[in-house]
Amino acid sequence: MTLILNNEDVKSVLTMEIAMKALEEAYLQVAKGEAVCRPRIDIQIPTRDPDKIYQWGTMEGGSISGYFAIRMKSDVTYEQEYAGAHTHEKYCLEPGKFCGLILLINTQNGEPLAFINDGYLQHMRVGADSAIGVKYMAREDAEVVGMLGSGGMARSHAESFCLARKIKKIQLYSPTKAHREEYAREICDRLGIEVTPLDNPRDVYKGADIIAGCTDSAVPIIIGKWLEEGTHITSIGGRPDEETLKRIDVSLRLGNAPAPWGLPELALADEHITYAALPREGAGLKMRRKDKRAHGVVAEDRAVLLADLLSGKKKGRTSPKQITYSERGNIQGAQFFAVAGRVYELAKEKGLGREIPTEWLLQDIRD
Repeated sequence: MTLILNNEDVKSVLTMEIAMKALEEAYLQVAKGEAVCRPRIDIQIPTRDPDKIYQWGTMEGGSISGYFAIRMKSDVTYEQEYAGAHTHEKYCLEPGKFCGLILLINTQNGEPLAFINDGYLQHMRVGADSAIGVKYMAREDAEVVGMLGSGGMARSHAESFCLARKIKKIQLYSPTKAHREEYAREICDRLGIEVTPLDNPRDVYKGADIIAGCTDSAVPIIIGKWLEEGTHITSIGGRPDEETLKRIDVSLRLGNAPAPWGLPELALADEHITYAALPREGAGLKMRRKDKRAHGVVAEDRAVLLADLLSGKKKGRTSPKQITYSERGNIQGAQFFAVAGRVYELAKEKGLGREIPTEWLLQDIRD
């Protein structure tokens, strides 16, 4: 039988500790060649609405541990401005609805094991990534987080940071006051730490040991001139500005997707690769420019891979005064076989989810 797991099923078994452990193990498997993945691939197609595009995105990977997974996303995307912020929005069918699925496969016999909603798992795996960066790069005495954003990612990051360091305070800014105040109440109650909502993003940086960009901003949100000595930076929505890139002393990259077998010249550091149907002439679509690639290694000349850091080949932070940065790299596919595989095991133990006959997904005609 093939298991169908929704977000509530995932939430009932997946903890941040489990996510962090699974990801670190997967990244080391990739580094040793025991796992494989590829960069995210997006396909963009114009819609009848000149301000919106359709985007199909996938990322996949598997390992000798026995699991393969592909994560699939179906979005209508567009950009908008509100409260002075320029954001990247998305939906499926209608605003507020989203389509993201993980197909988990048994690599020993090819069996489709599960279809899993990706929403809760997505927030956990991204928060876990940033916490791994904090674990290895932030100062040991880091206790104040400057948080930009108040959505689901900002919530998972608050939880994960508290596992990586003894966090005492979060200084929070997001464009909507009501969202800031709601986040502050929730995180204070749930994690037992001080959360201060702020009216000015500049104030987030004052005294912060960790700066976290957790927004859907379409423009840079990490402002280099505001960074204080010794800060560690993570940014999963909105990019660092040029001044930030200049000020980074050491950049930790959790991993790189390997090149295709026998084609080393096709190794890419790009976070994603986009294929696009051409928009109609004169349409105002916000499609990625054909001459602009996704970002590769941040501060490449100062970058260290996690595997090299753990093996002792390279060092990370060497001074409390250094400004450090951490990013996942283009190994998203490795995240899903690792975390989804563990979720599947735990859900099976608890008898969660709904089953459908695996035969529904099989056929007797060979391709």
